[in-house]
Amino acid sequence: MLRFAPSPTGDMHTGNLRAAIFNYILAKQKGEAFLLRIEDTDTSRNIEGKDKDIMFLLTLFGISWDNLVYQSNNFPRHRQLADYLISQGKAFYCYCTKEFLEAKREEAKKNKIAFRYQDSWALLQKDSHSNPVIRLKGSSEPMSFYDEIKGEVKFDCNEVDSFVIIKEDGIPTYNFACAVDDMLYDVDFIVRGEDHVSNTPKQILIHKGLNYAKKIQFAHLPIILNEEGKKMSKRDNASSVQWLLNEGFLPQAIANYLILIGNHTPCEVFTMQEAISWFDIKRIAKAPARFDIDKLRFLNREHFKRLNELDLAALLGYKDTSIGGLAKLYLQEASTLNELKTKIDRIFFNKTKLLEQEKEGEILELKEEFNTLHNTLLKLLESLDWQNTSYEEFKTKAMQESNLKGKRFFKPLRYLLTGFEHGPELNDLFLYLRNFLKDILRK
Repeated sequence: MLRFAPSPTGDMHTGNLRAAIFNYILAKQKGEAFLLRIEDTDTSRNIEGKDKDIMFLLTLFGISWDNLVYQSNNFPRHRQLADYLISQGKAFYCYCTKEFLEAKREEAKKNKIAFRYQDSWALLQKDSHSNPVIRLKGSSEPMSFYDEIKGEVKFDCNEVDSFVIIKEDGIPTYNFACAVDDMLYDVDFIVRGEDHVSNTPKQILIHKGLNYAKKIQFAHLPIILNEEGKKMSKRDNASSVQWLLNEGFLPQAIANYLILIGNHTPCEVFTMQEAISWFDIKRIAKAPARFDIDKLRFLNREHFKRLNELDLAALLGYKDTSIGGLAKLYLQEASTLNELKTKIDRIFFNKTKLLEQEKEGEILELKEEFNTLHNTLLKLLESLDWQNTSYEEFKTKAMQESNLKGKRFFKPLRYLLTGFEHGPELNDLFLYLRNFLKDILRK
């Protein structure tokens, strides 16, 4: 079984989504079930409703799950297994206070050595501290595991000291709940961010303590860097999946990009469903991938081109297929849904009012020509069959009736038809615009 295990403590970021996509693809390739596990053990940081947000986003990206689990529902099982480890002498109660441990950390820092917990400290404060944690005994020998991306990963014996598995409040730690639930639900392949590499030996040690011998594959994904080459953080807008969606990037384009970066793919533009046929986790580069918003813009345009015109029109809030065709012409200069919507919506703005709001541009010097041409076109609306009129016929007739030529004709004409001074060729636009001229030219 494959799993995606987000915590409901904040918005989903692109690294999370990338892991979800890869796990989903692998589950489909292997014909195995896909588990969505909400890791809500950090009760103080859980945000109400974030679990629903996670599910909504996954669904939006075409990721479905076979099983849904809330980790907190397994608390009794976690405690039962912790008690078992104590009974086997593999775990023990530790009465050290936070203040005691902090003093030991400062001492190690002062002596310029790595802090390591000593099992001999466990009972030192038993008489004064009645609320212990439970710790699993650390490894007395070197540990290693094979990573499908990184290869062999090794840890010295002193790197994995005895660690907490049940906190003072009785709630399991992340590592313990994660390892136990992977065991309970028969997870056999774990794909997650490389920030979890240091957690892996602890989780392996938990499995060994519980006599769980099932072979689990691991793949730790390199971090995503921002455009400056630094680790992405919440300060980087593009780290938020919701921000990308709000900006008007299509889910299919975002998924395409997250599969593409740091990967060797047979083509640049594809859907997640298409990637299932060729995706290979071993081809992911070991080095961090840098987020390139311009590349995402390119992919977004390509996925807009793949949409049929009716679907594109619907995304823009219109019902007419012609609007979808019109929008595709604007892909020459727009790459997000927001940019396209600005272009299309402006076509239907009242141009007289729009011109009054302009602060700069050549069109301001052509107000008289604008008004002359506007009145001319309104009159022509009554006499011409616009839906069967070519652009050349329209242009010739409008020039004759307005007595305008050159820039004095074309600048106001473009502004009247589109609300912009520049844009795609009017000859191409007119094929679609002629269907809406009464709405476009209204006063």
